[in-house]
Amino acid sequence: MLRADHDRLIHEYDHEKLWIEPWGDHALRVRATCGERIADDDWALLPKPANSQAIIDIREDRASITNGKIRAEITRDGRITFYNQNGEILLQECQYTYQLKYGGREFTPHPGSSDYELKVRFESNPKEKLFGMGQYQHGFFNLKGCMLELTHRNSQVSVPFVLSSLGYGFLWHNPAIGRASFNLNVTEWSAPSTKQMDYWIVAGDTPAEIEEAYAAATGKVPMMPEYAMGFWQCKLRYRTQEELLEVAREYKRRNLPLSVIVVDFFHWTNQGDWKFDPAYWPDPKGMVEELRQMGVELMVSVWPTVQTESENYGRMLERGYLLRSDRGVRTQFQFLGQNAIFDATHPEARAFLWSIIRQNYYAHGIRIFWLDEAEPELAVYDHDNYRYHIGSSLQVGNIYPARYSQTFYDGMRAEGQTEIINLVRAAWAGSQRYGALVWSGDIASTFEVFRRQVRAGLHMAIAGIPWWTTDIGGFHGGNPEDPAFRELIIRWFQYGAFCPVFRLHGDRIPHQPGTGTSGGGLCGSGGPNEVWSYGEEAYEIMANYIHLRERLRPYIRELMRQAHEKGTPPMRPLFYDFPHDPACWEVEDAYMFGPDLLVAPILHEGARSRNVYLPAGSSWTDPYTGETFPGGITVTADAPLARIPLFLKDGAKLPIL
Repeated sequence: MLRADHDRLIHEYDHEKLWIEPWGDHALRVRATCGERIADDDWALLPKPANSQAIIDIREDRASITNGKIRAEITRDGRITFYNQNGEILLQECQYTYQLKYGGREFTPHPGSSDYELKVRFESNPKEKLFGMGQYQHGFFNLKGCMLELTHRNSQVSVPFVLSSLGYGFLWHNPAIGRASFNLNVTEWSAPSTKQMDYWIVAGDTPAEIEEAYAAATGKVPMMPEYAMGFWQCKLRYRTQEELLEVAREYKRRNLPLSVIVVDFFHWTNQGDWKFDPAYWPDPKGMVEELRQMGVELMVSVWPTVQTESENYGRMLERGYLLRSDRGVRTQFQFLGQNAIFDATHPEARAFLWSIIRQNYYAHGIRIFWLDEAEPELAVYDHDNYRYHIGSSLQVGNIYPARYSQTFYDGMRAEGQTEIINLVRAAWAGSQRYGALVWSGDIASTFEVFRRQVRAGLHMAIAGIPWWTTDIGGFHGGNPEDPAFRELIIRWFQYGAFCPVFRLHGDRIPHQPGTGTSGGGLCGSGGPNEVWSYGEEAYEIMANYIHLRERLRPYIRELMRQAHEKGTPPMRPLFYDFPHDPACWEVEDAYMFGPDLLVAPILHEGARSRNVYLPAGSSWTDPYTGETFPGGITVTADAPLARIPLFLKDGAKLPIL
């Protein structure tokens, strides 16, 4: 049966109920279930705009709903097709056939329960190009032909929004563990355990129009605080208060701008205590005050792990604030002991954790946090064995990092803070509105891995996460005395200067031992990782890029304002700004940093030049030579070790030199 209820088109057949309704400009939300009712889950989507309107046309054998540039048509037997304003097919469900016995939606019940395995299938256009979906380490730019696991792991971030070159964006609005397969013959989204189908689709004439609509539907980042736009210093790990302060003082002695310095993991007494170990950090408030006098903010690491010996474990267990295991021993993470995971899906647990953070960190003046282990990292990824306050990990597990970021965002907002940014190792759709700055996890220190991060960052931008960064130089390995690694970190540092956040981090060798037998002394540290740790040549180059970043602050500030107001990613693929140039959809090793600056990082060892495609429709100036080129051509750019190729669009004036 096809019918309308205000601006909602409803299809009912047997036990399936399906709704299609407008949800923002040029967008539709589609939900279906074989259960009792369709739920109003607010996983990532903001509430339906009050001015949502649609035109519904119901006929004998089919019905349609039109909202601006998108129209959905559903036949009486339930097949859905989406069209743009020109009548061109954007996406079409597979057709049920007598032979195959399946079509576009397949709910397979789990016997004896109210849960289903869900598969949603669309016919595939082999020529379309797909981008977004978060951060994966496979290295592909065009996702057509890829299968993606919909779950988070260290260095893998699932943000299930995909942008198509055909002119649509699609959000799989379901936090269940699952899979997306963008095959040449069929596109299939699947969730092994869920209660309903829920997705959102938007049409647009340009990638920018689609991205802005997606940001309006799921939320925009706050305005980035001024301090976060500069250079961030970090290493594994500063072991004491004095060690950290001396590094900050040295930056000031060298007249090197420094915005943020970081206290990494196990500065605490125990996992789940969430407080400084006074043996190594005796005066946190005094430390924050001294840093602030130098113009430096302090960021501290917070893990969601709660060791059984923690002073908070008993209270959290009693109140139901910990992730549960349905079978076996309640151990979800192993690091210097047995740990459970803080349940960020529980509103009372979020308030409880923030009350501790507020007392032990925020009260000392700390205004930025590093939310590590945010997937959360599990010793074994048996999602069928874990259960959150709001449901099984199989059904809701991907929402965790968004709720983890929300814990801190809500607490900081309650304190009156508005410009909120927190570094986090995972995200989901909507995480951006909680001030989530995602980094690419614990990756290896190699040129091969470096190349993958460039593509990963562009996918994250398209997936709606404007704030993204990497561990400059990679996390695992890297000897500051090794000439090969010095070249890598110089090239990575140059790239980092043109990322949304400019942050140096890594576990360098040789390692340093721990300083004690308990609390903050249990863990050792990595080798030196300050800009003066890599020899004079590297130091001079790195210092120049730190000063360049400072000169670009007015430009970066405007990029962050556009991200805040419109959802525009500061760092984006060339096709974002030049969608009508087919060649731009193929470029995977260069990008736009804002509207005026094309960045072409050096991604191969020993390279001292590279080819750069300059998009058609604009002129491009090499700021190092002053030479101007027409668009639509490929040029060879010189790239001595001290230089990253850059090109300014249409005579833009930026202080590169």
